[in-house]
This record gives sequence, structure tokens and C-alpha cells, in this order.
Amino acid sequence: MSWQLEEEELTEVLEKEKEDEGRILVVFNDEVNTFDHVIDTLIKVCKHEREQAEQCTHIIHNNGKCKVKEGAYDFLKPMKEGILDAGISAVIN
Repeated sequence: MSWQLEEEELTEVLEKEKEDEGRILVVFNDEVNTFDHVIDTLIKVCKHEREQAEQCTHIIHNNGKCKVKEGAYDFLKPMKEGILDAGISAVIN
């Protein structure tokens, strides 16, 4: 009986991890931060190359938001915190 319970618990954990992997980090436009500040933050926090950070920043400016990174919640959380600490709005979806 206990092996069935362990198998069910393991299955639940694996399903939760699989769901968690599909998260995205979204950065939002504002009227406060400069292009250079957003670019520098994406390079520093998300480890973007300059060209990628510039492209994301233009998308943020033109569309109001941009998906800047994908991954598990635990992977994205420190990046979100770093972006927020830089004064830029971001969420994990």
C-alpha cells in the first residue's frame, strides 16, 4: 500500500514541476525608465546579449510589454526581483 502512495506523490510532484516549467517573465513599459536603463538591466539580470536586450526594450516600448525569459518559476523569480529592484515593472505568468 505505501508504494502506491509514494508513486502517487511522485506523480503529483512531477506534474507540478512540468506545469511550473512553462512560466514566462514579462516586463512592462512605463514613462519613467530610459531605454538604456532597461537594456542594461536585461543584460545584467537576465543575461541577455546587447542586441536581444535592445530588441526586447523596443518591443516593451511599442507593445507595452515583452516576454523576456521563459523557464521554471524558481529560475525566473530572482530575475523578476532584480528587475523590480531596478524600478522596472515585471511579473511571472
